[in-house]
Amino acid sequence: MAIAFCGIALLYSSVGFGGGSSYLALLTLVFTSFHTIRTTALLCNLIVVLGSCWLFYKNGRLLFRKFFPFVISSVPMAFLGALFSFSERLFFILLGGALLLASVALTIQTLNIKGNITSRSYGRATAFLLGSGVGLLSGMVGIGGGIFLAPVLHYMKWEKPVIIAALTSFFILVNSLSGIGGLLVSGSFEVNLSETMVLLGAVLIGGQIGVRLTLKRITPRTIRLLTALLVFAVGSRVLWNNGLSNIICQ
Repeated sequence: MAIAFCGIALLYSSVGFGGGSSYLALLTLVFTSFHTIRTTALLCNLIVVLGSCWLFYKNGRLLFRKFFPFVISSVPMAFLGALFSFSERLFFILLGGALLLASVALTIQTLNIKGNITSRSYGRATAFLLGSGVGLLSGMVGIGGGIFLAPVLHYMKWEKPVIIAALTSFFILVNSLSGIGGLLVSGSFEVNLSETMVLLGAVLIGGQIGVRLTLKRITPRTIRLLTALLVFAVGSRVLWNNGLSNIICQ
């Protein structure tokens, strides 16, 4: 399990993600308590993006003034999103489909780009709107939101791929801290200390390798394609596990 977590952290951190959705899937194989599963996945997510943010900051990639509009607008909307009630099956089918379309569009765009990837200029209003929309969706689903934000920003060519990866890490960091705070307040924070410490060490190692590859080795084009691949994988799992599998089985 530790080796698997290390590999997940390496792959996801290379594009600014934490890997939370994959940790959740694996933890269901070894833990029976939902509180333990959720807490452990959130802690692993936090360790990965915290380490990523530190390295992005040291390398001058964490542009706080440019990132804060996304974060500030997402927090209240995530709270509102958590209040919504809806048909889960329909929602997850739409969500999975949207992620698949986003990944395919990003892949096609990236493969058609010749030469260097140039960024475009957008106003702060765009950042507030995107942050609000992603925050609302994140609150409805119950995850950090980076998986929604990154492909949109890459498709818009909002910034250099490495800057988008840094923003995604920072965005997930804030949401993960908020999630842990919620668990503590609600009394749902629950860990198996010895097992969790091993997994935290594994994701720390994997995450540090992944983000260093991003900063030193991986090309902007590769970052975009890896992002598309991971979004496609998550979208496929959401679409199947939470939507289509129930319909087909019935």
